[in-house]
Amino acid sequence: MPARRVIFFDVGNTLLFPNRAKMLAPISSDRHPTIEQWQALERKTKNEFDQGMQSGSVDHGFWWTFHTYLLAELGEDTSLRSALIENTQNSANWDQILPGTREALDRIRQNFRIAVISNADGGIERVLSRCGIADRFESITDSGIVGVEKPRPEIFAAALKSMQARADESLYVGDVYSVDYIGARNAGMEAILLDVAGAYRDRELPRIESLGQLEIWLKR
Repeated sequence: MPARRVIFFDVGNTLLFPNRAKMLAPISSDRHPTIEQWQALERKTKNEFDQGMQSGSVDHGFWWTFHTYLLAELGEDTSLRSALIENTQNSANWDQILPGTREALDRIRQNFRIAVISNADGGIERVLSRCGIADRFESITDSGIVGVEKPRPEIFAAALKSMQARADESLYVGDVYSVDYIGARNAGMEAILLDVAGAYRDRELPRIESLGQLEIWLKR
């Protein structure tokens, strides 16, 4: 296998995380789930989604399942679901960045070319800029602009073309097995899951839980 030269990153739950206050605005703030409850729902949703429950738009299907579970757990009316999905799919609401993210990307790009592939609404580059990391990437491929979502091979092909890179020298880092890992593998890339919520701890899959762990993994 050729030497790994290029690393593509997902954005949501990989580089940036939900602004839950904005996403959950239709629900009274005293009813918002804790981060632990949120991540438990994320694990449950990924388990179901990965088993092939999704249909239609991949991103919409994932969040439809997630917010269905959330509203049931909170005892809230499902009439709020559409507003919650809309808020969640608004890239502007993915603006929470972990301390040290920019520094980790700077260290990684000393040895690799880095880029982004994201299922988003056409605005993910603006959010990455607002969070201070857009300039770390040579290319940002947004499904809202390309017109096709992961796991479709066309979006990976578009990203590879933008970097003039080959699939067999590229790694993809994302958080959903059926979308990111399988999509990248089917496109001929190496792949690893950045599994902050711990959805795949019991699976025999290449996974890390932070960019710091990714740096260690890359040195193996």
